[in-house]
Amino acid sequence: MLKKLLILVLLLASSPFIAALFIEEDYRVDTQVVIDRPNEQVFDFLRRLKNQDQFSVWAKMDPAMEQYYRGEDGTVGFVSGWRSDNPDVGSGEQEIMAIFPGKRIEYELRFKAPFEAVSPAYITTDALGPNQTEVHWGFSGHMAYPMNILLPLMQVDAMVERDLSQGLSNLKTLLESK
Repeated sequence: MLKKLLILVLLLASSPFIAALFIEEDYRVDTQVVIDRPNEQVFDFLRRLKNQDQFSVWAKMDPAMEQYYRGEDGTVGFVSGWRSDNPDVGSGEQEIMAIFPGKRIEYELRFKAPFEAVSPAYITTDALGPNQTEVHWGFSGHMAYPMNILLPLMQVDAMVERDLSQGLSNLKTLLESK
């Protein structure tokens, strides 16, 4: 009887680790919005990382967070960093890795706290007409085994998608009101 109980306890304790073997470690999110402004105007605004403070949900989570910058905003190599005591904000930095004028900006997000991770992100713009631009904001993430068990439990991709969508909605309101 004791042997069977011990086997059952071991099976129950190991089940999350076994389940994590079958769960993807990577996730991707892509959200979009159409903004009634010319592509050039939208892209020019988006290429400057400091402008994200005006529409990003994450930038608004802690108005008292410390921010720092390195380089020339709107150019490859520019870094925007943050430090916050709020565990939902933590600390990290974002660097512009590539700019394809009028089309795409690629970033690297480097989270330092409350966890360490490096994630690629991008924003693309596409002219739908002379005064209409489709904007995509995308993000990729990775959680290694066994932490990947948290991806479906916490619905990480849904949380990131919600925040990116809200940020794009804020961006639309901001740019269309100018």
